[in-house]
Amino acid sequence: MTVNKTISQQAIGLLAWLALLFIVAAVGSLGSLNAPNFYAELTVPTWAPPGWLFGPVWTTLYTMMAIASWLIWREYGFSAVSKRAHLANFTQLALNMLWSWLFFAWYFGAASFIEILFLWCAIVLTIIHFWRLNRIAAVMLIPYLAWVSFAAVLNFSIWQLNPGIL
Repeated sequence: MTVNKTISQQAIGLLAWLALLFIVAAVGSLGSLNAPNFYAELTVPTWAPPGWLFGPVWTTLYTMMAIASWLIWREYGFSAVSKRAHLANFTQLALNMLWSWLFFAWYFGAASFIEILFLWCAIVLTIIHFWRLNRIAAVMLIPYLAWVSFAAVLNFSIWQLNPGIL
């Protein structure tokens, strides 16, 4: 089932998805306002990336996530066919927003690690549902899954290295 959209509807849709994803990023980043100071105080593994790298990586990933979401919406809208894909996608977006709050604002090392495992599962589920509808959209989420996989290992390591803080 393909939903026909004009070029202007498609452009507005892409802008809407970009706006939504950057709102998700903004809400998540509110929880990490203290991240540079907090991250600098933590004992981190030697393989941890520098703090300045997170912003550019996340900006790229959010842009790719928005385009992937738009590809699904552009082809299927919010139809019964795409319902599960959108539900999985919105679930992983909510979990994505929550992680920064758990780790950087509330200093919950264990909870943030458990939550990032749920986020990882939700991303995998989103990729599976996207794959059934649009393989390009699904492939666009693979770098996100890879980064969250790395972030989960980093989250666990930092939590273990900072028992008095997290």
